[in-house]
Amino acid sequence: MPRTRQTAAFALITVAALSLTACGSGDPAAAPAGAGTAVRGKTPTTDVVSSVKRDDAAAKLLPEKVRTAGTLSLASSVGAPPGAFYQEDGKTLAGADIDFADAVARKLGLKLKREVASFEAILPALGSGKYDLGTGNFGVTEERRRTIDFVTYINDGQGFAVREDSDLQKVTDLTQLCGLTVGTGAGTTFEATLEENRHRCADAGEKPYEVKTYADQAAVWISLRQGRSDVLMSTINGLRYAVAQQEGLRFLNEYKRLDVGFAFKKGTPLAPAFRAAVDALKADGTYDRILKKWGTSESAIRSSQISPPEIR
Repeated sequence: MPRTRQTAAFALITVAALSLTACGSGDPAAAPAGAGTAVRGKTPTTDVVSSVKRDDAAAKLLPEKVRTAGTLSLASSVGAPPGAFYQEDGKTLAGADIDFADAVARKLGLKLKREVASFEAILPALGSGKYDLGTGNFGVTEERRRTIDFVTYINDGQGFAVREDSDLQKVTDLTQLCGLTVGTGAGTTFEATLEENRHRCADAGEKPYEVKTYADQAAVWISLRQGRSDVLMSTINGLRYAVAQQEGLRFLNEYKRLDVGFAFKKGTPLAPAFRAAVDALKADGTYDRILKKWGTSESAIRSSQISPPEIR
């Protein structure tokens, strides 16, 4: 890789936080709200949204007061490609989450009042009624389903990445991490998974792995490059995209898949309309065009669901 491209690629990862998942597996690692961090380097710019037309059948499922108002408030967690990030101007948002939300809004004949918010703040804010919905690669888990409704639009999940000189080839069991230092985003499903299973190393008579968490996901990548972390755990799509931009790093494998959805307050009347809108995007081809644009076609779902059980 030429030095100029390598420098730009490293900036892409370290200047912007990695888009996790909540994850959608996990959780996206989000940059602080309003931080204005921008991705430098070549990212997709194809317009796959502006041609989307209103779907009357889906729009009729909206509550009457929403149809009359014509707007919804959306909280977006912003990190890095392919989920959601700032373009080089530091103001314009882009990414798969941005395209999906805008496309669904067009199907429903709505305008979104988008506000950037930190990942960890969005779900509680939905419960308080501050926002109508949220995006941030939010993975559907049993714990979250107790207080949040989801309308699924992709399937992402948890995975691992390492430096090229790592002896790790694949992680199918977390005991393979015993004795290592694992870097991940704070407050994510990755951190929860690692903490819940840490005891398994001691149970097997091995040294437990150490979990290092970072609020800024750029710091997670720096910790791997500098050797302070032996392995990273994050979203499948985010890891694949990031590793493709950098030399000396490699994606290990998928560990667990999770459905990812628009997040709403529990009991929301908006869910049926959003599910119908996602399915309408699949029917007219927009759905596949968005996935192809961001290189995430493997994350396609057959049809949208409302708060499905966690994938086990």
